[in-house]
Amino acid sequence: MDGPIQNGPMMRWQRKAQESGASATSPSKSRCKTPGKSGTVPGGATSKTPKTPSCKSPARSSLDDKAANGSRSGKKTKTPGAKTPGMHQDRFIPSRATSDMEYGHFAVTKKMDDEEENMPADENVNSQEYRHQLMEAMEMKDRKILNFKGKAPEASRPAMNSLNVLYSCNKSTSKQSATSRHIPRAPDRVLDAPQLLDDYYLNLLDWSQNNILSVVLGTAVFLWNADTGNITQLMELTNTQDYVSSVSSVPESTALAVGLSNGNVQLWDTEQQKLLRTMSGHPARVGSLSWNTHILSSGSRTGAIHHHDVRVAQHQVAELIHHNQEVCGLSWAPDGRHLASGGNDNLVNVWGNQIGPQQPLYTFSDHQAAVKAIAWCPWKPHLLATGGGTADRHIRMWNVQSGTNLGAYDSESQVCSILWSKEYKELISGHGYALNHIRIWKYPTMTKVVDLVGHSARVLSMAMSPDGTTVASAAADETIRLWKCFATNPQTKKPSQSASESTKSKGYNMCIR
Repeated sequence: MDGPIQNGPMMRWQRKAQESGASATSPSKSRCKTPGKSGTVPGGATSKTPKTPSCKSPARSSLDDKAANGSRSGKKTKTPGAKTPGMHQDRFIPSRATSDMEYGHFAVTKKMDDEEENMPADENVNSQEYRHQLMEAMEMKDRKILNFKGKAPEASRPAMNSLNVLYSCNKSTSKQSATSRHIPRAPDRVLDAPQLLDDYYLNLLDWSQNNILSVVLGTAVFLWNADTGNITQLMELTNTQDYVSSVSSVPESTALAVGLSNGNVQLWDTEQQKLLRTMSGHPARVGSLSWNTHILSSGSRTGAIHHHDVRVAQHQVAELIHHNQEVCGLSWAPDGRHLASGGNDNLVNVWGNQIGPQQPLYTFSDHQAAVKAIAWCPWKPHLLATGGGTADRHIRMWNVQSGTNLGAYDSESQVCSILWSKEYKELISGHGYALNHIRIWKYPTMTKVVDLVGHSARVLSMAMSPDGTTVASAAADETIRLWKCFATNPQTKKPSQSASESTKSKGYNMCIR
């Protein structure tokens, strides 16, 4: 196995040796990477080359001698990178010293200098200026892009403008936040009101100036004292076929007007719980009542409105006929100059305060449903707000001096009642189908402030406490909820004791009867 191959192709080194004219030797006699050991000298004599100190790395002098011998004999010699038989074939990589890079840079710059010397004077000047500017731009002193040691240069005075006000603090913001109030989303109290009639056209809730809340439950009227929490029954009808259809208290008095389903109007003293008188005249139920000092106005299902002077025996002093269906909303202006009436005929009439037969000053027919919600603005006596039923769902503002419509606002639900705030320029509305909630509006933008959700059925009637901080809402779910939504601003006015504060110790679920 160790012997040479007898039959077969010649080895590559043997073929190379034949081509170069050298004698073939066996691989066992030549195992070094150096080229052939014999060389031809002038005169035809052959001389053996001395062995190199190492077969792996031949000396540089021996390589130079063989190259010289090859050049004298005219024969080709192997380069240091030539492959030799029996060894691994590696390529030769010359070492590049750093001096080569420096020499290349020197050659390039010298060439550029030679070109500048040969070019015309004008072009040479331009090139020198360009190189000078380039050198200045590439200086590394204080012109680094990311230089964290030095401070940023200050902006010049013309660069300063008035946009720096965007970063200043606005003092009005702190004042605004200080005057903002918190509106509780939950009711302050919940009162039980069984047998509360679910009738859109009736007005069954009233809050007097003496802090007495009057509630109609079926055939009886109950009084809830918000100061003490006591509950008393004022009256009850003996005829089970009749029922109480409306209540309204006299301002700054203990008298309470009660409208009945048989068309009569009774006048009661709430302090003594005594019936003062009964006034007849309507052939059908009295669904709405409103006071103007000693004049009591009552609206009937027939569409007629009667003025009663409670001081005289002949109480009926005027009859207003313009509605052709039931009058479900009735309210006198705070200054007593105008009376607004809303009916099931979708009309809103504004009347004067004259005694005797008369025609309405203005008739508004913009609503598309019955108008029960009517309220006068306390700080603008000529401003009237009205709300329509399910088919209309709009709150409309009217100027009764000019008879113009100031705007219509969609409430997304049936409007059952409207009240104006005495402390803030806001109004609150109670709604029925289909949201059954209470909404506070900001005037005059009429943007929603908050929705008070708690009732599970439509809100039929609302009344405000004498101090204007609390709103009572009576709904078809047979509950009365007290919402403390207009708390007095402590910075401008010292709050008085409200109904809810005086009865905190009484518990939340109290039954009226």
